[in-house]
Amino acid sequence: MLIKFDNVQIGYVNKVICNNINLEIEDGDYITVFGENGSGKTTFLKTLVGIIPELKGKIIYDKSIDTKSIGYLPQSINVRSDFPASAFEIVLSGCIKRLKFRPFYTKKEKDFAKEVMQIFNISRLAGRPFRELSGGQQQRVLLARAYCSMKKILVLDEPFTGLDPYSVKQLILTLDELNKQGITIIIVSHLVSAALECSKKIVKISKDETFVGTPEEYKRKEEEEYAAVRNDIE
Repeated sequence: MLIKFDNVQIGYVNKVICNNINLEIEDGDYITVFGENGSGKTTFLKTLVGIIPELKGKIIYDKSIDTKSIGYLPQSINVRSDFPASAFEIVLSGCIKRLKFRPFYTKKEKDFAKEVMQIFNISRLAGRPFRELSGGQQQRVLLARAYCSMKKILVLDEPFTGLDPYSVKQLILTLDELNKQGITIIIVSHLVSAALECSKKIVKISKDETFVGTPEEYKRKEEEEYAAVRNDIE
């Protein structure tokens, strides 16, 4: 077990968003997080990666994990229009945690960043100014940066935003392949059908009750709820 949520309550100082989250994240998991707008999906991720503290309960991390070693791609990142860095420099900056006490990147980090750009099929963008890329291209560059910063866990908040259908399909395949290679993936996504095919666990965030289970259990629950609604109507 890498991370355990033990009766965790999430939210902010004056606002509880979700209660009693119980979840075990295993090495090699692929977890998709669903929920209505405002249900707390982003808050859940921010709590997971340590940006905001849990209100109650406890999040337990394996000794091999700390929040700084989790690769995290937020839902939106504002970049100044005059930001001068190239796509490669943005990806390379994800390696900063690997420097430890060194003030500069070595050939090892630079080669790794190039390999990651190949993984995400953005090598052709390496020399282009980040500010001149399309929204979808920027998203893939930032995803590659998040990958460079992580050790075992990649946490993504709506990574398909701004991507065309072909790019979405390619990114889904890439994430699936990374998971098969042992990377633990936790992703917020509105692509329910794709998530049910790829995921090992589903987390549906709700203020009243948070569902945690397999895709099969999620489908069964949805079918039972739909049948109950039909019976009430009839």
